[in-house]
Amino acid sequence: MTYRIKVPPRTLPVDEAHLVSGLEHWVHGLATYRWSIVVGFLLLLLTGGGVWGVFWYDAQNASKAQELEREATVHLFTRAASDPQKAAANLKEAIALYQRVVNEYPRTPTAPLAQFSLGNAYLQSNDLASAIEAYNRFISTYGTHVSLLGLVYQKLGYAYQLKGDLEQAVKAYLTIIEIPGAMNRDHALFEAARLEENRSKPDEALKHYQELMKTYPNSPLTSEAAMRVKVMEAKKNPDPAPDAPALSAPPKPSKP
Repeated sequence: MTYRIKVPPRTLPVDEAHLVSGLEHWVHGLATYRWSIVVGFLLLLLTGGGVWGVFWYDAQNASKAQELEREATVHLFTRAASDPQKAAANLKEAIALYQRVVNEYPRTPTAPLAQFSLGNAYLQSNDLASAIEAYNRFISTYGTHVSLLGLVYQKLGYAYQLKGDLEQAVKAYLTIIEIPGAMNRDHALFEAARLEENRSKPDEALKHYQELMKTYPNSPLTSEAAMRVKVMEAKKNPDPAPDAPALSAPPKPSKP
């Protein structure tokens, strides 16, 4: 009697069966949504390319703005006093180049500096109205650039002062005191005090001089402020004049 060895049917382990089933579902899903996947991949490429294009475009604009600003600065600072016509032409060219930067590339890192320099160039050309407009445009457009904001207000105050509008000049100088991190607060206090003194407002002038002496004792302007305080206090409280000595009667001539 012969015995046959029964070979059990080959079955996949449970884990392997699940794996094969999962792969089949994945392949089936890939085939079903292949166009959606292709479209998504293309959109991803386009998005990445667009982002790269924006960065490239901004970099190109920043480079062009920097080159224009550098050229304008060369014109501004190479004005020979011996040739007034050439100096005036260079100043005019500098203004035009600065204007191009702020008009064509307003969002570049160079634009705030160009806007400030534009105001300075107008100030040098004695175009006070345009200088004031340029400084105010910096304040409204680039007011978050604290490193330049204090200097802008100082130049704005100077422009108002040249124009004869001392009230606006004092306001511009005092605004500097409220700017966090401004490096020229001592200059602002001194200029405001000096203008108030010229406007015959000694109390306001004394207040600013004394604040300068108290807050910025190491400032090079402190000694001059102290001198002005002494002069103003002497004018405010003059010492009474000493009594004049009584004149003695002249001696009588002796009889011969």
